[in-house]
Parts: sequence; C-alpha cells; structure tokens
Amino acid sequence: MIVLIAILLAIQAGQAASLPGISVPAKAAVVMDSSGSLLYAKYPDSKLAPASTVKLVTAMVVIDRLSPEHTVKISRNAGKVRSIQPKLHCDEELTVSDLMHLALMKSVNSAAVALAEATAGSERDFVTLMNRKAKEIGAHNTLFANASGLPHGIQYTTAHDLALIMRTALSYTLIREILGKKGYLIRTAGGRELYLENSNDLLWQQDNMIGGKTGYTGNARHCFVGAINTEKGPLFTAVLGARSRSSLWKSALLLAEIGKDPELTDFKEKFSLGRGALLDSPR
Repeated sequence: MIVLIAILLAIQAGQAASLPGISVPAKAAVVMDSSGSLLYAKYPDSKLAPASTVKLVTAMVVIDRLSPEHTVKISRNAGKVRSIQPKLHCDEELTVSDLMHLALMKSVNSAAVALAEATAGSERDFVTLMNRKAKEIGAHNTLFANASGLPHGIQYTTAHDLALIMRTALSYTLIREILGKKGYLIRTAGGRELYLENSNDLLWQQDNMIGGKTGYTGNARHCFVGAINTEKGPLFTAVLGARSRSSLWKSALLLAEIGKDPELTDFKEKFSLGRGALLDSPR
C-alpha cells in the first residue's frame, strides 16, 4: 500500500492536471496562486534550460545592491556579448534603471552582463549571488551559470521554481513597473535615443496582465513566466520549452484560464480558432 501511494504521488507530481483532453503544448508548465499552491502542473519539477527568464533574478540581485540612478559604464566584455538590438557600445554610460529596462523588456544580454559587473565586479561573482537568491526564494531546483540566460555552462530551472521567482520579483516595485510597460524611451549620457517595445505580447492581449518575462535559445526553445490579476488574486504562469512563439502565447493564455476556472467549463468557447488566430501575429 505504501509503495502504491508513493507511485500515485509521483505521477501526480509529474503531470498534476486532472483535465481530460487538455494539454499545454510545452515541455513543462504550471499555474500557481498567490499562496504558492499549484492549480495545474505539467512536469513542474523537470530541470530545463531557462533562457532569458534568468534575468528576473539578475534584476533582483542588482536592486538589492545598487540604486536605480547609479551610472554604469559599459565594459568591453559586456559590449561584445552576443545580444539582440539595441547594441550597447563600449564606454557608453547608462543608469541601472535604463539597463534594467533593456534587460527585462527586450532581453538585451549585454545589459544583463553590465549590471552583473557593476554589482559584483565580475559576472562570475554575480552568479554566486544569483544562486544564493534562488535558494532564498525557495527555487531549490534552479542553478544559474550566467546573468543573461545564454547557453553557457550548466544552467537550469523548473516551471515551479520559475513561478516562485516571478512571485518574488513582482514584490520589487521597479521590476513590476518595468514588466508592465509596453514601451520605453532611453536617452544615454552620450545623447543616443533607444526606444524599447516590450517582448511580452500578452500586454496587448490581456487587460489584466501584470507583466511577464520571455526567453528563447535553441536549446530552451520558447519560455515565458508571467502574472495576471484575477478576482481571486494574482495568478503566476510559467511555460518552458514551447515549440513556437505562437504556441507559447496560447499556452500562457490556457494556463491563465485554467487558473481562473480549474474545470474549464467554457474552454471550447474561449479557445476557439478565432481567438487563437489573434495570437499568431508576432510583436
């Protein structure tokens, strides 16, 4: 009997959704309420590549130690990090707040590295602080190797840990504000203007979206962790390993609906082809 109970609990932990016929199209996914209870879970403790979702922990560690107004000079090392646009130039000066916007809204890897160096002297020493922060949060199945999420070294998280990380990150006022912005204009000390548009498409799709963080690498595939407001309080959703951006957004919306209505009595109406088609336009 003890063995049977153990087997049943293991199955429940791996695929803890008693929703027949419904499957979130991702390697792992969860929806969690504000108390930390999982309302749905698909392989919640599978250790998977986190991509740029790691930047949430990067941001928290920075805020714990630096003022948002602190000026950071971009090093040669940070400037040459593989990253998307806008590209940061060596010796360019930006505030911590501006670099946080670049890292969280657009996933600019060089911004994350510059923040790490400004905080701890080197990215290597900063990663130690990141892993310590993860343990403080309760993300015990998470390990970081860098501040950006690039696939260098051994680095992983779980859908459950990622939801816990998002819940804590949103307790930081600046992070919450940045994640909720659709657009932002940066003016560097040298006079360069950088306009950012948030990579989180759901800010345009859902009025109740608090914010979220995207991520992508070839190994991690498409990842997202987000939070929405509901009548029952905030819900935190995490998706790891979606095959496409479109399926990522559909997964995140499905998780939100599961969280609001665990039995999904109106699933067919809310997720008809017509609504799904709205999510296929990339932003």
